Amino acid sequence: MVVDLSKVVGFTLPDRPVSWNKRDLLTYAVGVGAKSDDLSLVYELDKSFAALPTYPVVLPLKGDDQDVNVFSERVKGRPIPGMPPVDPNRIVHGTQSIEILKELPLVSGPGWKWTTRYTGVSENKSGIVVTAENMLVDPNGDIYAKLYSSAFNVGAKANGDKYTKVIAGPPQAKPIPKDRKPNWVVKDQTTPDQAIVFRLSGDYNPLHIDPKIGASAGFGGVILHGLATFGFAARGIIKAVANGDPTALKFFGVRFTSPVKPGDALETSVWEVGPGPNGTVEVAFVTKNLTSGKVALGGGIAYIRKAPSSKL
Repeated sequence: MVVDLSKVVGFTLPDRPVSWNKRDLLTYAVGVGAKSDDLSLVYELDKSFAALPTYPVVLPLKGDDQDVNVFSERVKGRPIPGMPPVDPNRIVHGTQSIEILKELPLVSGPGWKWTTRYTGVSENKSGIVVTAENMLVDPNGDIYAKLYSSAFNVGAKANGDKYTKVIAGPPQAKPIPKDRKPNWVVKDQTTPDQAIVFRLSGDYNPLHIDPKIGASAGFGGVILHGLATFGFAARGIIKAVANGDPTALKFFGVRFTSPVKPGDALETSVWEVGPGPNGTVEVAFVTKNLTSGKVALGGGIAYIRKAPSSKL
């Protein structure tokens, strides 16, 4: 295959079927730390029962299955034209965002699909970053969510020169204000078994369950899924800014900066930085791992409808 990074951008993968039910939504909610005081997320008979709006991030690995999958087979993709060979063991999830366009139904039913288009590529001396745009589409062709994720292929080389081509991407976070304290601070606690629960939403990567694999990868044991930390932050911001209304969150994006281990404590600091689209406010946030002292999620941005008396 000829290496030509310009050919990466615009390439699309075949659509994939996806589906979910109420049990999947309950499992995801618990996987991102929902507890008994989040009754509308963990009790299907609650009058306000709703999906956490970040749920679609797990669908590319879950797919249309209701059973476990083999992670190594699930992540095998079609070769991307123009990309050099990459080592699947050296691919790092760099960023993730989701824009919620329509409220997710509690049960999908058949006919939903997941689309993928590559919208960005960048090479530097450390490797190649590839950005994918995904859409969650219902049987009528209506788009319910648009997502962007970037993968850093560590050590991959095309021409060895700096190169960037981007045709679409998500909004970027504003800088964290240096001159004032956050408007909201959300503290949360993962459990030693957090990754065991979160993997049931479809990401069965052994890195998150087998201590030997985690140790051989240099993490000293099991680490939590990055998308679990993503969900913890989203759930916490919804609770603090929107008084727990999951329909209030319209956009959410982060950069993954350091791993979290099951059992670590998290603290998300949130600053209101201006108006967002369609009656929302824009917030910038950072999630710190209080156990390690490192930032786990940086570059945080969200558009969310603020409740009249949101909790400080």
